[in-house]
Amino acid sequence: MKNLRWLWVTVGIIVVLAGALWFCFGEKLRTIYISLDSFKDENLAHTFQHTPEIQPTKKIARGEGEFRFLKEDNVWLADGFYYEGEFYPTAEFMEDTETSAMLVIKDDVIRYEKYFFGGDENTLFASNSMGKSFVSALMGIAVSEGAVGSVEDPIGKYIPEFMGTELENIPIRACLQMASGIDFDEDTDMSGFSMKTLLGTPAMKVISKYGVQEEPYTYRRYLSINTEILGQVIKNATGCSLAEYMEEKLWKRIGAAHDAYWTLSNGTELAMGGLSVSLRDYARFARLYLNRGSWNGEQILPEEWVRDSMDISADFSKPGANYDAYNAIGYGYQWWIPEGDEAEFMAIGVYGQWIYVNPHRGVIIVKTSADPDFMDKGYELKHVEFFRAVAAGIS
Repeated sequence: MKNLRWLWVTVGIIVVLAGALWFCFGEKLRTIYISLDSFKDENLAHTFQHTPEIQPTKKIARGEGEFRFLKEDNVWLADGFYYEGEFYPTAEFMEDTETSAMLVIKDDVIRYEKYFFGGDENTLFASNSMGKSFVSALMGIAVSEGAVGSVEDPIGKYIPEFMGTELENIPIRACLQMASGIDFDEDTDMSGFSMKTLLGTPAMKVISKYGVQEEPYTYRRYLSINTEILGQVIKNATGCSLAEYMEEKLWKRIGAAHDAYWTLSNGTELAMGGLSVSLRDYARFARLYLNRGSWNGEQILPEEWVRDSMDISADFSKPGANYDAYNAIGYGYQWWIPEGDEAEFMAIGVYGQWIYVNPHRGVIIVKTSADPDFMDKGYELKHVEFFRAVAAGIS
């Protein structure tokens, strides 16, 4: 009888503790569960088309005066492309990479547009790491308006949590170029970082605990926390949230057709890749860079910023830098730069999100996907050849 009594006492204590934990962390645990469930392979297509319904977000309101691309009937895309001597048929490649939508624009005319998995031109597609290129644009505006003094400024100047740490004197430019030297591994450390922030620890406090692996500008190592740092610099320097700053300085000025949304983590925008944007609005953003920062006569981004964003002259920025699998393509200010002579540049997000721009041909391609095999060998370089074939085939 005594043992039974202690059993019930123990059960009671467990119930009380469980209740207390749920009271303190229930909403955060629910968010973690939803996030994990959303990224199951079978849920990817739905997740990437419905993120604002699944996750907490902040709206980025469009302005007045929508910019409209002209539209023609869909053209036939190139039959296929070659990669490492093997031919890949276009239709088969698009199906194999779980394409959810694709848009091809040449000289401001939509030449091809197709949606899959139930999407349409009003669907907002998750950016994943394509959002990093938007953060770069916001940094360019903040620098041009004097809110951020210079990309040579140390990040500790804008982020108090870094004062007195090894990270204090890392230049903003080093974070833009993924050459900060912070001791962090994208493959092994990201889950721990995400879990801590989801449970309520501010991202900058988590990052401040990391040391420095090498001096800035020694190697290029793709670290999404670099973009989180850039986002915090912008927020602290401007006094605006990222969503507010993007709405005022960018979204209302480029003729966006739809409101966009920025996913929140622990109540703040996920700078490393949390945007949800329609396909054509991704193309409008690309058009701003295609026209060297000018939007129908208004210089929204300094032309010098756009040029510097595509500069891969430093050894660590070049394609194949330090033999890292992440570095098969060159990298500028949060933009990917393929090897070649047509001045191409790209924004890339995990699971197969792409913005490809070819200035020499006047072509913009946006391709979204729900591809769990995005880490396959040659995946990114294969897509480069696919986009080149499509661009070359549009007359």
